[in-house]
Amino acid sequence: MATVNKDMTIAEMIQVDTGIIPILMDAGMHCVGCPSAQGETLEEAAMVHGMDGEALIEQINQYLADK
Repeated sequence: MATVNKDMTIAEMIQVDTGIIPILMDAGMHCVGCPSAQGETLEEAAMVHGMDGEALIEQINQYLADK
């Protein structure tokens, strides 16, 4: 089973499963296609967007586990 972690970039997470994109978009993280996604970790992106990165990681990993 694939999992993601806070140290992965947005681009790395999308490579794991493109189904992660709607989760990020629904959370208000619309930067999935921007250049920042290539080098910004989920933890950094969550901080910039004022989000709880750990909760987002849990949601994404639950999605991956349920596949």
